[in-house]
Amino acid sequence: MTLKYTSSKTYSHDIGLSVAFRQWRATSHCRFLHGYALGFKFTFSAITLDNNGWVIDFGSMKSLKQKLIDYFDHKLIVASDDPQLSLFRAMHDAQLCDLIITPTGTGCENFAKLCYDIAHQWLNDNGHSPRCRLDTVEVKEHGANGATYGI
Repeated sequence: MTLKYTSSKTYSHDIGLSVAFRQWRATSHCRFLHGYALGFKFTFSAITLDNNGWVIDFGSMKSLKQKLIDYFDHKLIVASDDPQLSLFRAMHDAQLCDLIITPTGTGCENFAKLCYDIAHQWLNDNGHSPRCRLDTVEVKEHGANGATYGI
């Protein structure tokens, strides 16, 4: 067994990444537009620490936080196969919403995968990989609902 260090970075609900979405396939009330101030937790690991003695430099993560803002701050996220996509596009064109269309769908599970992909690319682009790796991303709607994606 190989031992490793882990560290995590959390962007909690109080930073205000408020997003609206719907799960159009749901038969429950989740098929309606609804929103949350999402929370995010990124867990990283490394077998060896960097020159500072860290798994990851938390101060270097400003650009990752900006990517979360770009995707989740005052946005409306809909799936690319949503049957009402043309209506949402029209709302965006009329400047009634800031629309993000995702091919992976909506909800915590899909948002966790989307954030995993974003953070994985961020690690590569910023020279942290391969020494540091992304283990998991957790996305929480609130204290009771959340999902995790990763190893």
